[in-house]
Amino acid sequence: MRINKYISETGYCSRRETDRLIAAGRITINGETCAAGAEVEASDEVKIDGQPIPRKEAPVYLALNKPRGIVCTHAKGVTGNIADYVNYPVRIFPIGRLDKDSEGLILLTNDGSIVNRMMRAEQGHEKEYAVAVDKPITAEFLERMAAGVEIMNTVTLPCRTYRIAEQVFGIVLKQGLNRQIRRMCKELGYRVLELRRERIMNIRLGGLAIGRWRDLEAEELEGLSEALGIEVPPK
Repeated sequence: MRINKYISETGYCSRRETDRLIAAGRITINGETCAAGAEVEASDEVKIDGQPIPRKEAPVYLALNKPRGIVCTHAKGVTGNIADYVNYPVRIFPIGRLDKDSEGLILLTNDGSIVNRMMRAEQGHEKEYAVAVDKPITAEFLERMAAGVEIMNTVTLPCRTYRIAEQVFGIVLKQGLNRQIRRMCKELGYRVLELRRERIMNIRLGGLAIGRWRDLEAEELEGLSEALGIEVPPK
């Protein structure tokens, strides 16, 4: 295999960057300075600046149906933290938060670039929830929720609401204030009994059982790539 392809497949850097390293004399094969276009065998010892090539971890993109009681942090000192709950072989981070008392869809990854893009409020990514409350839902309640509610010294952005059952409604938000839905409902005289996130952008909870997780599908990753304007590696 050509050296630039070999190094790019380790995830260390691109083929073009490998060519620059070769030109600078920074790559060796079996102790000899590498020449442009060199071939490498699996048994060869390839080093950059005298050090073995560090392999990047393969990107991980998970969808978890978070149970109540699990905290969306990877901090090991927090009881019930999501990292310990999932117990994935490599270190992963939750993208955003879902209240401890809430359940439903949360994404986890080891890809910092996607975390940064998805966490930027100005991106306006949709998140959809099913919410059970303590009394029958009225048309006025749904209208007021959709128009924006004053909480935390601000007014929430307009959103979409719809009835699911007598005491259950759906809501689609493009922002994520702290305990936003619970605060909005309280302001309008309702108490949230259950809150479940059903969708984040193009990714849906579907039939994923509570407490279980799955890898994102190829089409879901493609949708994220398009929406975020970055390349998310395919499955």
